[in-house]
Amino acid sequence: MNPDKMKVLQLGKFYPIRGGVEKVAFDLMRGLSERHIPCDMLCAAEEGGDRNIRLNEYARLICCRTWVKACATMISPSMIFTLRKICGEYDIIHVHHPDPMACLALFLSGYRGKVVLHWHSDIQKQKILLKLYRPLQQWLLRRADKIVGTSPVYLAESPCLQEVQEKTVCLPIGVVPVVSVPEAVEAVRKQYPGKKIVFSLGRLVAYKGFCFLVEAARYLSEDYVVLIGGTGALEEELQRQIEDLNLQEKVKLLGRVSDEDLPAYYGACDVFCLSSVQKTEAFGIVQIEAMSCGKPVVATRIPQSGVSWVNQEGVSGLNVEPEKAQELAEAIEKVTGDAETYRRFSEGARKRYRDLFTKERMIERCLTIYLEL
Repeated sequence: MNPDKMKVLQLGKFYPIRGGVEKVAFDLMRGLSERHIPCDMLCAAEEGGDRNIRLNEYARLICCRTWVKACATMISPSMIFTLRKICGEYDIIHVHHPDPMACLALFLSGYRGKVVLHWHSDIQKQKILLKLYRPLQQWLLRRADKIVGTSPVYLAESPCLQEVQEKTVCLPIGVVPVVSVPEAVEAVRKQYPGKKIVFSLGRLVAYKGFCFLVEAARYLSEDYVVLIGGTGALEEELQRQIEDLNLQEKVKLLGRVSDEDLPAYYGACDVFCLSSVQKTEAFGIVQIEAMSCGKPVVATRIPQSGVSWVNQEGVSGLNVEPEKAQELAEAIEKVTGDAETYRRFSEGARKRYRDLFTKERMIERCLTIYLEL
């Protein structure tokens, strides 16, 4: 396929950007368009009606009115009608999974061109939805010309992908490096003088395993403080756990950390911890954001997840068994134990980010996949 004549549509999930799947789709659209490759994105609007947002000469965001959100899925009939109308303009439709609405729209569109299926994760929580959706999901797996995944582990071990292995290819997520302002970093560190800062970030929900990170603080010396950024359903429960364990001085719930303040926390921390316990955590973008700052990572070995592949054992950090609070604490202390060990992990984290997880590398790899079609 000639890149000068190629036109691509990213399909799903919704706008504004709230999570990792939407961010990857948006970054691909912007990155490809910046290389003068026409690339639009069709998605359900979380708020407002049908509208087009022109990002640049080569990219537009096509937002479709949503009726309601159910089972983490936007119900947007407008996506179906819009895709039927415009699909003939595109050489490649790159659909991001899981998104039943996007899959249904593609199924009903009559589109005959190439399809790239981006398998971000299996559907884990919505078991009833999955039973209804499975026939459509099987159609999508058959229809796709290429199936891309964020890690070789997830591609190889997902039960859903066992019969389509010959179509799979790895496309690791890439991000721009996090750059912090020294004054802002110092302002954070001054709040915790003399402490080694353990930072974690994410929605306060069960699969993130924050309760085990809180418990891990019991096993850390008084030299450490654990900072957890994010909001969610378990915020009050986690705060009660902190108080019940008398850890108010060692664990702080920061609430929502703004995009403007986030680089300062990455810059100020000594180690980043990803304590997730379920395969819903398929990759962990926060890990590579921390690595871009040269911060070692302590993460978990979740079966069938790519998390521990992202954080290479003994190189960018250490991985422990999920739900093991004491192991989390021991790994944190080992990574930060002495200056030479810490320097080695820090340099390893930065190098792994540069080698695998830059945004430029993701765009280049994605373009190669398109051209191979």
